[in-house]
Amino acid sequence: MFDFTPLFTDPTAWAALITLVVMEVVLGIDNLIFISILSNKLPPEHRQRTRRIGIGLALIMRLGLLATIGWIVGLTAPVFDLGIQGAVNSHGEPGFETAFSWRDLILIAGGLFLIWKATKEIHHATDVSPSHDLLEKNKAEVVITNVGSAIFQIILLDMVFSIDSILTAVGMTDHVVIMMIAVVFAVLVMLLAADPLAEFIDKNPTVVMLALGFLLMIGAVLIADGFGVHVPKGYIYAAMAFSALVEGLNMLSRGASARKAAAEKAHLDALNDREKAEPGV
Repeated sequence: MFDFTPLFTDPTAWAALITLVVMEVVLGIDNLIFISILSNKLPPEHRQRTRRIGIGLALIMRLGLLATIGWIVGLTAPVFDLGIQGAVNSHGEPGFETAFSWRDLILIAGGLFLIWKATKEIHHATDVSPSHDLLEKNKAEVVITNVGSAIFQIILLDMVFSIDSILTAVGMTDHVVIMMIAVVFAVLVMLLAADPLAEFIDKNPTVVMLALGFLLMIGAVLIADGFGVHVPKGYIYAAMAFSALVEGLNMLSRGASARKAAAEKAHLDALNDREKAEPGV
């Protein structure tokens, strides 16, 4: 049985819970962007169901990993070492290292998959020739295959992000109950945000390219982390937030230009209608 007493009586437990909830929600953004882009490649009637299945699998996977917390912690133990490392920095730590644990290998594989997938989607978005990508076919007989392929890719990335998420949680608190509450809350936020985010991305092509750029950056960071190069997540999310802000300003500018053009057209139409109604005026 789980003991909920520390959660209600220990202020440090409350602080850990709030901090962990925020971190889990932020870490879930990466996963959510990938799910949104992938599900938008499907026919409209299958998108919401696929997103919910993907996010539901993420919850099951994270709770399952929490149930085997000892095994998860063991993933950080090195399994082999190539004996290569970078120059030591001012903190006495090597710039990179090749003592790989299972966690490192999973992060590297996940990063490579993200870079491959994002590059492939960018190619499809910019290539004017017809594409034969499995997720871009619209024939009725391949819809089931499309959905299955999307869910399979979502599961692969769920595993990578889930392990990273749980190891982050382990480093912040010893209470499994707090970890579970934070994970469940973060996944609920993902469920609520999934449809609006996916619809927003679908209606704004420039946002799709920006999101794919985010995935490329996240993939590179995962690979770097696997090689022992720890890039502070705050820098990554600050860059993403700045890019999103710039794109938001561009969208406002385009909207203002479109409204101005529509107003000018309406004014010209009104003048033309007036000239037709009152010739010679």
